[in-house]
Amino acid sequence: MTLTADAATTSAEYIALDERWSTHNYHPLPVVIAEAEGAWVTDVRGRRYLDFLAGYSALNFGHRHPDLVAAAHAQLDRLTLTSRAFHHDQMGLFCRELAELTGTEMVLPMNSGAEAVESAVKVARKWAYQVKGVPAGTAEIVVAGSNFHGRTTTIVSFSTDEVARRDFGPFTPGFRVVEYGDADAIRNAVTDRTAAVLIEPIQGEAGVIVPPDGYLRAIRQICDDNQVLFIADEIQSGLARTGELLASDHEGVRADLYTLGKALGGGIMPVSAVVGRRDVLGVLRPGEHGSTFGGNPLACAIGRAVIKLLATGEFQERSRELGKYLHSRLNELDGVTSVRGRGLWAGVEIAPGGLTGRQASEALAERGVLCKETQDTTLRVAPPLVITRDEIDLGVTALAEVLGANG
Repeated sequence: MTLTADAATTSAEYIALDERWSTHNYHPLPVVIAEAEGAWVTDVRGRRYLDFLAGYSALNFGHRHPDLVAAAHAQLDRLTLTSRAFHHDQMGLFCRELAELTGTEMVLPMNSGAEAVESAVKVARKWAYQVKGVPAGTAEIVVAGSNFHGRTTTIVSFSTDEVARRDFGPFTPGFRVVEYGDADAIRNAVTDRTAAVLIEPIQGEAGVIVPPDGYLRAIRQICDDNQVLFIADEIQSGLARTGELLASDHEGVRADLYTLGKALGGGIMPVSAVVGRRDVLGVLRPGEHGSTFGGNPLACAIGRAVIKLLATGEFQERSRELGKYLHSRLNELDGVTSVRGRGLWAGVEIAPGGLTGRQASEALAERGVLCKETQDTTLRVAPPLVITRDEIDLGVTALAEVLGANG
């Protein structure tokens, strides 16, 4: 097939280009998006779709939020990159504002969510050796099964997803995996060599799994009792997605370190960070860790605009109120066995014998709603926080039609 990108005018042609030239590490729906605004996207044919996924929480503020686009344009006209070889005028402001927003003391800016998690792992190990006195090379981190913290080699080393692990070994040692939601299992896994407990307050990829009430408080107590760091991975669950700034806020729990990402870049570019205690992040010294693009001026300017939006509390309130409405509507549907989640985030479990999650996603796309499966029979519903009640009704009605047509 001889075709240039400029000549590709149909969805099939664009998809053929992807299939020919890009690595097949994703299985996207056959929709080719060309434009977007708010909670809506438009494909190359001009058909509009309601976005019911929001880039796995990367688009919490919708597509092309005007405040975020304006901040990006303004910074593009000034300065985009210095590397960390030099200071720039956005870095300190971004770090201070993010620390103030999250009630933390120090910020380590990175790019992707996986980089933030990798950074937190490194920091926790160094803290364990230098502060706790764990013998060199023996530090352990306790994690939960069915986790999703990224896809780097170290991170898949403590994944329980065999698809993510198969043929990628040998794996990085130093992790103990226990069942998610079981505080006693964490307590039993902690030893004198334990540096940290790394947990998602809500597990997104596993199907939007909310742990039992008190789970996070129990982890905090276990960590306090054993001089262990509590690391909360809030990359998907944080920044207003669940109705609070951080999902761990629902239990009034403070972690020692948080990993943030996705929505921190406003859907414009990858921005992530580890935020937390000064005495923990402060173990890093020049030359021990870094990133050419981490904390670049453009990222910081966009991140500062995101922080400003979150500081109003508007998006947390929207997620709380509209989330109640979304969950109530989803719970009314025939063909759904359970709805899990908090705020504008739901894992919709399709009844056995019905459609698979993939089939439901494809059928929804045909009806103009974009959603995506996670696990075989679960739809992950996470619309932008700018969505309206009427738009929620459109999405839920389409899902009802899909499930009804199958029944």
